[in-house]
Amino acid sequence: MADSNGDVTALLGQLKLGHKEALTQLMPLVYRELRRVAGCYMRNERPGHTLQPTALVHEAFLRLVDQDRAAWQNRAQFVGVAAQLMRRLLVDHARRRRAAKRGIPVTLNEEVFNGTGGVDQTEEILAVDEVLARLEELDPRQSRIVELRYFGGLSVEETAEAMSLSPRTVKGDWAMAKAWLRSQLGAREAV
Repeated sequence: MADSNGDVTALLGQLKLGHKEALTQLMPLVYRELRRVAGCYMRNERPGHTLQPTALVHEAFLRLVDQDRAAWQNRAQFVGVAAQLMRRLLVDHARRRRAAKRGIPVTLNEEVFNGTGGVDQTEEILAVDEVLARLEELDPRQSRIVELRYFGGLSVEETAEAMSLSPRTVKGDWAMAKAWLRSQLGAREAV
């Protein structure tokens, strides 16, 4: 495992060609990183959440490698797509949970962006997901940055690598996207 980034890229290429045996070699190379991303997601969840980081990693991984049309390029892209898929899994879980609870006001605070909020954030995750879908229509790059930073817990540098951008660009887009999200969520509360 001298060059794990190169190994991952090669294995992703083999997987794309239909060589399913590459899967058994790929998992140990990306597991720790996917577990870290899942841990970042779960840090924003309520204590005692029914979905655990390990289950989130396994579910995302199985869905990722089951994609026949995926054009995997490298490790950063794979982890970025995994973060996006984990977000979708958590949003789906939150939607199911919301069916039992309605009417909680939503605010977006810095604790949510920093992952320090320890309360049940089901409504906030769903609200951010809804507003993020609107941002996707306006500025797909900013939407992807929010997805990787907020839902994936990636650093500015990791986000820049996953998106082939400079850290400076990521920082600028992140600041603008957070301001836009706050304004949209604030307008949502006023309604």
